[in-house]
Amino acid sequence: MTTGTPGNTAVALDTDASARARTRAGVLFGVGAYGLWGVFPLYFKALHQVAPLEILAHRVIWSLVLLLPLLLRRRDWRAAVQALRSRRTLATLVATTLLIVANWLMYIWAVVNNHVVEASLGYFINPLVNVLLGFVFLGERLRRWQVLAVLLAVVGVTYRTYGSGQLPVLALLLATTFGSYGLLRKTARVDALLGLTVETAVLAPLALAFLGYQMYHGRAAFGTGSAGTHVLLLAAGVVTATPLLWFTEAARRLRLTTLGFLQYLAPTGQFLLGVLAFGEPLTRGMLVSFACIWAGLVVYSLDTTLRARAPLSAEPEPVVE
Repeated sequence: MTTGTPGNTAVALDTDASARARTRAGVLFGVGAYGLWGVFPLYFKALHQVAPLEILAHRVIWSLVLLLPLLLRRRDWRAAVQALRSRRTLATLVATTLLIVANWLMYIWAVVNNHVVEASLGYFINPLVNVLLGFVFLGERLRRWQVLAVLLAVVGVTYRTYGSGQLPVLALLLATTFGSYGLLRKTARVDALLGLTVETAVLAPLALAFLGYQMYHGRAAFGTGSAGTHVLLLAAGVVTATPLLWFTEAARRLRLTTLGFLQYLAPTGQFLLGVLAFGEPLTRGMLVSFACIWAGLVVYSLDTTLRARAPLSAEPEPVVE
């Protein structure tokens, strides 16, 4: 029997230990990011007396205040300047800016107006929307189990529409805006920190102008509200940027399949808060709709996991063109 030398064995053990430590850190970062996103409604509920547009403006301004020093610390200006010289990259980031601001505003409105459960539905649908967008716009092929997962989500949305007499517009808009944001960001050759900094910088002049106008006319909560309101609005940058940065660290350390499972923590937390903490109604029709979408997510997750573990020599599964 052939055995490795002690030196090689020690190196292998060190490598395994390093990989395990990296994975543990990645899981902690991922749980932290999705956990914070899962309790986001608590933050926006605490600001229910503030107009959604004002909350959004503070998210933009204080995020930029937090992100700029982080970008300056990297001292990697050559890469940043090179990326931003591309008109295509700049156009893409302007488009992602419009999508993310629409997503943020709709989500804030949903929480303030007691539609947390509906918002969570949108983020449950989001992974399946991503699959569909990849198929339509990137030419990615769908495996048969992915087709089943998407169909189950369609059944859930259809049942919800039939039961209530109207489309779950808010959920679908949240899912499509965030899915489209991810699609465009995937094509932009910038990392998460630079991209988010540019997006907030594009919005910052408008946000400052809006806040100035509101304050001039005495309509702004900032400057007239309670001390607690001021603290919460000043914390908007930390609340916005921290989970995004933690997510980036998790993505660097974890396999996409692991990250894919963790992403369900956020809408699960939002759903539970909506039902248990805020007392939003959960009708039978809504429950059936959620069950169909959850079933689709189970199929999607299992397919992704099994695909990742399958040997490269395995016979390819049929796909849908």
